[in-house]
Amino acid sequence: MSKIKISAVSYTNTKPFIYGIEHSAIRNEIDLSLDIPSDCAAKLIANTVDIGLIPVAAIPHVPNATIIGSYCIGSVGAVNSVFIFSNVPAAEIKTVKLDLQSRTSNNLAKVLLKFHFKVEVEFTTDQDAKTDAIVLIGDRTFGRKADFAYAYDMGEEWMKFTGLPFVYAAWVANKAISPEFVAAFDEALKFGLTHRKEVLKELPALSNFDLDDYLFHKLDFDLTDDKRKALGLFLGYIEEL
Repeated sequence: MSKIKISAVSYTNTKPFIYGIEHSAIRNEIDLSLDIPSDCAAKLIANTVDIGLIPVAAIPHVPNATIIGSYCIGSVGAVNSVFIFSNVPAAEIKTVKLDLQSRTSNNLAKVLLKFHFKVEVEFTTDQDAKTDAIVLIGDRTFGRKADFAYAYDMGEEWMKFTGLPFVYAAWVANKAISPEFVAAFDEALKFGLTHRKEVLKELPALSNFDLDDYLFHKLDFDLTDDKRKALGLFLGYIEEL
């Protein structure tokens, strides 16, 4: 039987999932690659993988997209790794440099700036451009808040705006996956989440970032009904941009 090809994000926020997969018998049924979020989405859209942990803004672009399983990368309020870093208050932001690694965070920044902060902003992907603010996600944000005059945690701002949690990435398939595999895959992910203490021991210690707080309290991995509601609302706002 051919292996199921899976692309997963390579950030710290995915380490519990990867730990669970690596310590489960399902590992033998999987061809796993670790990628940045935008590449996860690109592989799923191109049908070079069967399942991807992809930025949710990419879901409408995936043929036959189906969210599978019970888990995601999400937060209930502040997530501490998805930011608009700015040199000026949000109300004064005129230009923003987008992050090349994630479609979701860039779109979330656009939604929040337009509908929550109510400012008209010019966006650029030119990484050499000088702008008022930047979108930055993942491990590259660790310990960076002190580098900027203002740090807007987008999970926190989304909660202020909507009263809902947020889902940044979900496990999405582009074809029918057997219920038996999905159930076993869910169990592997659950195993990883219940062994986050072991995951922390394998991560390098950081003097300027609390990884324990991040993995246990900032990230919220359950794909709840409220997160699904938030996902639908977010995709609706993207269409209004």
